[in-house]
Amino acid sequence: ERVRHLVQQHGFLSVLLHEMAHTLYALRHGGEVHGITLMIVGGVSELAEVPRRPRDEAVMALVGPLTSLGLAAVLGVLTWGMHGLGLFQLQFALFTLAMLNVVLGGFNLLPAFPMDGGRIVRAALTPRLGLVRATQVAAGLGRVFAVAFGVWGLVTLNPFTLVVAFFVLMGAEGEARQVRMKALLERVDVEALMTPRMVGVDLDLSMQDAHWALRHEHVSMLPVTSAGRPVGHVTWAAAQAVPEVQRASFVVRDAMEDGVVAELREDGWKVLRRMAEARVPMAAVVDEDGLLAGTLDWNDIQRGLARAEEAERQRSRAGWPRERTV
Repeated sequence: ERVRHLVQQHGFLSVLLHEMAHTLYALRHGGEVHGITLMIVGGVSELAEVPRRPRDEAVMALVGPLTSLGLAAVLGVLTWGMHGLGLFQLQFALFTLAMLNVVLGGFNLLPAFPMDGGRIVRAALTPRLGLVRATQVAAGLGRVFAVAFGVWGLVTLNPFTLVVAFFVLMGAEGEARQVRMKALLERVDVEALMTPRMVGVDLDLSMQDAHWALRHEHVSMLPVTSAGRPVGHVTWAAAQAVPEVQRASFVVRDAMEDGVVAELREDGWKVLRRMAEARVPMAAVVDEDGLLAGTLDWNDIQRGLARAEEAERQRSRAGWPRERTV
């Protein structure tokens, strides 16, 4: 039991060191990292922005598996050095940890998203294919590996392999979708995405007025303004939390929350990232004078993505040579 507990603890430490290697390199080369999540099938560094140069992304992806393989080598030497000392349990624990790091490093070198090998493939293909197409290729390889893992899990009746297959498939799909979304939204200004809105809920109005405005607009959130400038937002949940008989005596400033403010000429991807980081589903859009000009939420972004994709399809069709009518 003690050996199992030791292996489990240091197994998570091995995953953490693997992800820390990614994180430290990314931070030193222009990347942004918001956190590290440890899971049963490994870890995930939450990258808000990968290093800009493909070469830096490739090295960032490579340092994680190299760290794991280096740990495996050190643990292997320690295991060999303890031979004949009579410490079988400790030797077995070190050997198990060495094998775990070999598997962790080798698995992550598979050339498919979301493994580190997929990032290396994308970095190698980006100079020739561009980021979006290179990501699609790496994600396609990820789907192939996911199917292979899934078939093997069904044949061997191994539930862990099925979990790995699901993890690989979801990671590949998510990476491809995010890169595609980024490429589209970076070319679209907030002004083209937002819902125009010149009036919000004034800071000094009552929660009864806020409740009525939210209900009238059929929205779950509205910007709070002071002299026409957004200073936060108020939600339907906050309005509902105040008992109906007390709403007239509560003012909006006491229930409002901090919000995200965007400018008309910002690109949609930057604003979406700020909304995700602040965990706010809506941004208040301001004009050149700082006055409220509109709001941007996920529905606006989805409509903008649909329009951008349709415009791209139209350009692609227009690029094909057309036959003359007889």
